[in-house]
Amino acid sequence: MTLDWQDIQVFLEVARSERLTDAARRLGLDHSTLSRRTRRFEQKLNTQLFERSTHGYRLTEAGQQLLAHAEEMARHAFEAGESLSDQNHQISGQVRLGVTEGFGTWVIAPLLAAFCERDPGITIDLLALPRVVNLSRHEADLAITVERPSSGGLVISKLSDYRLRLYGSHAYLARHGLPRTLADLSRHSLIGYVDDLIFSDQLNYLDPLLDPRVIGESPHFSIRSTSVTTQYSAALHGAGLAVLPCFLAERSPELQLVLEDDVTITRQFWITARQEQRRLSRVRLLWEFLREAIDARRDSLLGEASPDPSSIRPSMST
Repeated sequence: MTLDWQDIQVFLEVARSERLTDAARRLGLDHSTLSRRTRRFEQKLNTQLFERSTHGYRLTEAGQQLLAHAEEMARHAFEAGESLSDQNHQISGQVRLGVTEGFGTWVIAPLLAAFCERDPGITIDLLALPRVVNLSRHEADLAITVERPSSGGLVISKLSDYRLRLYGSHAYLARHGLPRTLADLSRHSLIGYVDDLIFSDQLNYLDPLLDPRVIGESPHFSIRSTSVTTQYSAALHGAGLAVLPCFLAERSPELQLVLEDDVTITRQFWITARQEQRRLSRVRLLWEFLREAIDARRDSLLGEASPDPSSIRPSMST
């Protein structure tokens, strides 16, 4: 049987999205049309490809088998198109970059101005989100994460270490006093993540610091948020103490470092792309630019230098 390439594209989008509404939006189709096309494809194959439920569309065993072939077909079609495009030496196109919300907003976005100036033909879709961007579902071409990805088929490289410390505003500390030990945190208002919505264990900073055997009683949280930018704003305006990345907190003279000897947390950023995407000229250029730019900013990420963005101008050479 000869498979219709349009049917394969529809199948791939539904398989990647796992929800018909999301797939329909990406394909530019209405929900009912996509549902009919999916069922018609199954009838043509005389095989059920999806298990349908209120939670979405999940691949059956037959669907999983077809997915492997469909992904390979899509890869070859994609590479053929890119090969023809590369005959034009002017690099252009779109790169979708997924990155954690705080890092994307406060570090990556300012740096991208230099990249856009150097390569004006490339459009960057910056997904600065408080969650992990899923490369396997083709949500992005390139991702920066706080955990080292474990999925196969990815090119993965450590981008940088970064450091987090405990901060409070001068106004808050004037009202409530400066904590001298970890045990003193039991008498302070804290700001942190919503426990059951933390998208990575690497963001669970406070639990190890708030051991009841050390602080003696349960701490009080004034504000919890899924957004580190919101936590930063809350701390800046005196709502309590917060563990914040140095690259974010130390841009504000209104925030004071607290318990420097007791609270110093080091984490990593990882840069990742699917193997076939990493070979694209525009993705490779952005990958190399980010590595160079972040390497130049290493001291500020570790809280060892002023994070003045004007001092960070990556090379304009290609």
